[in-house]
Formats: sequence, C-alpha cells, structure tokens
Amino acid sequence: MDRDLRETSLYHQIEATFRRLAEPGFGRVTTANDVRASPDGTLIAFRGARLDALEGTPAGRICLAAADGSGMRQVTHGPNEDSGARWSPDGATLSFLSDREVAGSAQLYALEAGVLGEARRLTEAPGIVEHHEWSPDGTRILLVVAGHGAEQTDALGSGTLGPQVELPPWVPLVDSSEGAGERGRALYLLDVASGELRQASPDAHNVWEASWCGDGAIVAIVSEGAGEGAWYSAELVLIDPVSRTGRTLRRSDVQLGWATGSPDGACAAVVEAVCSDRVIVAGDLLLIDPASGGVRTVDTLGVDVSWVAWRDDARLLAIGVRGLQPIALDVSAADASAAEIWAGDGACGGSHYPMASPVGRERAFATVVEAWDRAPAVVVIDGTSARTVADLAHAGTTVRTGLIGGRKRVRWTAPDGLEIEGFLTLPHGDAPFATILHVHGGPIWTFQDHPPQDGVLALIEHGYAIFEPNVRGSTGRGREFAALVVGDMGGGDVGDMLSGLDHLVAEGLADPARIGIMGLSYGGFMACWLPTQDTRFQASVAMSPVANWYSERYGSNLGAWVGDFLDGEPRPGGGQYYERSPVLFAHRDRTPTLLTAGLHDRATPPDQAIEFHNALVEQGVASDVAIYPQEGHGVHSFPALFDVCTRAVAWFQQHMPVRA
Repeated sequence: MDRDLRETSLYHQIEATFRRLAEPGFGRVTTANDVRASPDGTLIAFRGARLDALEGTPAGRICLAAADGSGMRQVTHGPNEDSGARWSPDGATLSFLSDREVAGSAQLYALEAGVLGEARRLTEAPGIVEHHEWSPDGTRILLVVAGHGAEQTDALGSGTLGPQVELPPWVPLVDSSEGAGERGRALYLLDVASGELRQASPDAHNVWEASWCGDGAIVAIVSEGAGEGAWYSAELVLIDPVSRTGRTLRRSDVQLGWATGSPDGACAAVVEAVCSDRVIVAGDLLLIDPASGGVRTVDTLGVDVSWVAWRDDARLLAIGVRGLQPIALDVSAADASAAEIWAGDGACGGSHYPMASPVGRERAFATVVEAWDRAPAVVVIDGTSARTVADLAHAGTTVRTGLIGGRKRVRWTAPDGLEIEGFLTLPHGDAPFATILHVHGGPIWTFQDHPPQDGVLALIEHGYAIFEPNVRGSTGRGREFAALVVGDMGGGDVGDMLSGLDHLVAEGLADPARIGIMGLSYGGFMACWLPTQDTRFQASVAMSPVANWYSERYGSNLGAWVGDFLDGEPRPGGGQYYERSPVLFAHRDRTPTLLTAGLHDRATPPDQAIEFHNALVEQGVASDVAIYPQEGHGVHSFPALFDVCTRAVAWFQQHMPVRA
C-alpha cells in the first residue's frame, strides 16, 4: 500500500463519512465525562469535548448543567484543554485544570459560581497539575504535580507529558536513571486564603493519585520509582502533610486505585484489582481504618467497582461493571454492606469504565449514559427515573446509528466449560457476514455497550460484522476471572475467542470462509498471535502490538508488568517469553497482516510492529507496516485517523472481501 493515500477514492469516502458524522457537531459539545455535582445538588459540572474542525483531537471545555434539566452552558473556552472541574465545599467556586497558557502544561484555575468573568489562575505549580481536590473545610487544595518528563499511561496515549521544547534536530533523545524529579509526581498543598503553595509529600514518594482523608491527612497511591512500571507495586499510604511523612495502610499483591477518604477522616476506601493499565482499575472495594489499618472487604454483589465517591461520613456511591452492565451501589461504611440502586442497559461514565457523582445525600447520582444506538447524555439518576440534564445528540448521531445494522449480545461456552459473553455488531444486509474478531486491550479491560469507535464504524459501514468478546481476563466477572489471564496470556483466552467464532458460525451469523482479526495493544498482540495458532484468519490488522516479549520486557516502559503477567524474568530459549512471542512463530503464519504503531509509544514501541512485519516478509506473507510520526499508543488525531481507517478497510477489502 502506498505511503500517501490522500488521493485515493477510499480515503475520500472515509473522510466524507467522518464529515457527515462530525460536522453537525462542530462548535458544540458532543461528548462528556468527569461529571461532578455541586454540594447542594443543583448544578452538574463536567468536561465536555468539542471538535471545531477535522484536525487534531477534541478539546475539553468545562460545562455546567442545571440538575433540574432546565439547560446547560459551556463556561470555559480554552484555548487548548480545560478539564477536571471540582467544587469548593461551599459551592461558591468551581476550580479546574487548563493548559491555556502553555500547551501541554496544565495549571490550576477557578471560576466563581454564578458570576460572569474570566477564570483566575490560582497558583504557579512546579510542573504539570494532573489532579486537584478541595479539603473538606475548603481552606486548602491538594495538587498532584507531575514533572515535565513524566510518562503518560498507555491508556491515555503513552509518550511523555509536557510541552514540546524546540531543540536543534541533532539533539539526541535521552533517558537516564538520574533526573527522577523531572519524571516524578509529587503532592502539593495550596492555602486558598494566602496563596501559599508547598510540597506535602515525602521526597521519596512518587504520588500517582491522592485524596483528602479528613482535613488533616491525605490518602495516596505512591511508589518509590517514577516510571510507569513502578505503579504496579504502588502502595496505599496515609500522608501527614505538615510533617511530610507517610504511613503505609495497604500493600497488595495486585494493584490499587481510586483511593478516597471520608470527610471526617474515619475511613478510607480503595479499589484493589488485577490491572494491566494505570487508570483502568476495577475490582474489589476495600474500606480501611486509617488509625488501626484494619481492612474490610465490601460485598459488591458481583460488581467490579471502577469508581467510588463519599456522600457523607458514612456512605459511598460505588459504580462499576457486572457482566455487560454498569451497576451503581449504595455502600454503608458502618457495616461494609452494599445495596444495588441502578442497573444500566448501555454504557456509562464517558470514560474507560463507569464513573459517577453523588447528587445530594440520598441515592441519586449524575453520570453520562450512552449506547450503540444512543448519543451521550449527562443524566441524573434517582431510583428508576433518569432525568437528562445535557443531551449531546446532533444530526451526526443519526448518521452514526444509521450505518449500523444492529447489535446482539452473545453468550457461549469455552472449551473448558467457562461461560463467555460479548457483543456482535452487524452491518446492513443478510447473514452470514464477513466477520472481524475485535480483541480489546489490556488484557484486563472490557467491551461495554459504547457507540462503535471510528475505525470499527468504518468497517461496519463497508459490510463487516464486528465480534467483541469479553474473554477471561475481562472486567465484570470478578477478580478470579480477571486473574485467569495472568501467567497465561495467549493461552486460555485463545480458546475463548475461537469457540466464540465457532458459535457465530453455528448460529449462521459468521461466514467461516471470511474471518478476520484486529485489535490494539493487547488486541494487537492477539492479532499477531492468533494467526500463528489457527489457520482460519483471512486477514489481520494489528495496532500498537506486542510481537516479541523479550524486547517488550526491556524495550518498553511496561517491563515490570510483563514480568508479572508472564512467568517472571526472561530466560534463554524457553518459558512464556519464547512460547508466547508471535515473532518467533511467524513461520506458522500465512495471514496477510497490516501493522500500525505510533512513533512516540513507550508502552508498545513501534519496533514491535516492525519486527513482526519483517518476520512475515521473510516468510513470504503479505504485510504492511505504518508508523505514525505524531502518535503514541494508538492513533487519536485527525487527519491520521483518516489514514489508519483507510488502510484497515483497504486491507480487509483486499484480503477478505465482504462477498466472495
């Protein structure tokens, strides 16, 4: 395939489809996430994303919606990115993060609620502010500040944070065991009245996230190292911000996230889960006594909890995934019990996993809801009623839904008897369909009932059915189910996927002669691995893949995770580093494979795609590799999205046509 596809008819066709989808929403907010209700429950703040042209990525803007559904408005206007809206305890101030002064370097700003005017900058943080939170008494704000060389999680695109400094082209790229300050994250406190900013965390702590636990202490997820790999062994620590000392509350053999303390400081909540990506944390909910360190596990009724927020000193809102559904719980801290208060029929939260914000002191909450046939909307849910406060649908939404023939929830039994479920999204037309197995990333993640992503939608429009299984290792089935993939990547989950395809063929939905595979990250690994294990695949598209676990162990920023999820350290000529590396089994592969990668990806570096491409070429297998010079983990910006979608559709059309 040529390097420049801009003059091809398929490129023009895909660009035209994107315009039909996006142009009706130009100049307005079309998606939402990070919903936060005001203390009195009358206003809902959220990050709304808008795209004004098919260039770059959507820009975040802070929006306000009346909780009674009487209207919404955008209250910030950039430039660049505005996000992370947080209310002061009295509801008088809405603070947020913005890089409006220096692109890529977010700082802390504030608006006075109900007052027209420009946002004011609250402080000059010594780095990039990633998170902030008001103390319960409203006198201080904690800030998690990252150095300008800190790494971005692969779930958000990988690469490094901070503005791009213009240097002569000959200056090398340098990584060093020194200079952790530029790569690290520290906790700071801002005194609201005086404007004084001071560091509150010990120098030895790299602070990934933090939350108040009463007015005098902070619970934080911390590690000694600053690299992405250090997060996997991070601990829950109680920090005294005056003495800048920390006391460990919880060490885990898995991962910890979403720590939050009660307003009175008597209890801390944290999610403990088997994880493969930072910020993608869903699992068990623990309640910890900060004084004694005592730990209680909440019975979450089969829900993998992905977000928690305190309503008051005694009760929490918890939300997460059970099976294919988002579920909200009311949790009592007194007896560590949970009661189900809502079960959704689509997806919610507007992010990787469900998120929500309590509204008032009863059981109401605000969140974002959407589905394959429903545009995102900010809603307030109270019992069985859902009140829309911001409907983000536009004419492009109808176009998107019209490209899809339908969606089915499917369930089947794996070879070892394990029940597996997933989604099948259909094009228009009659079965059996040319079907593409779409493998999710992680591997610990999940497919939810979101509207199809752009690349997936392009394939559906061109007649392909998309099969998205939540195989072992996926979220929503409990910790034991998630842990089945640990130490067995590319093992039992292969059987789950192949048996799912067999089920679709037996049901007359999938054409056995036209089966393809695609995926990103772990899905990219599978798009390389499965064709070395089974001959049914007619074409493969592997995006940001892992092809060689040996080089991934020391060539990426996820080396520690690789060691945890394989069988420890690599050794010559044996073990899973050898037995599960697609590049070492390329001689078995006869599937034409397109590989894509971002030049700035530190999680699955572009050399992974290049290695597998070269191995296939040596075996005489058709293969293309495309490296995107401005992208990281995955392709996220226009017009590169036009290109990657064009290449994927063209690859399947060439090697696995919709009709024989």
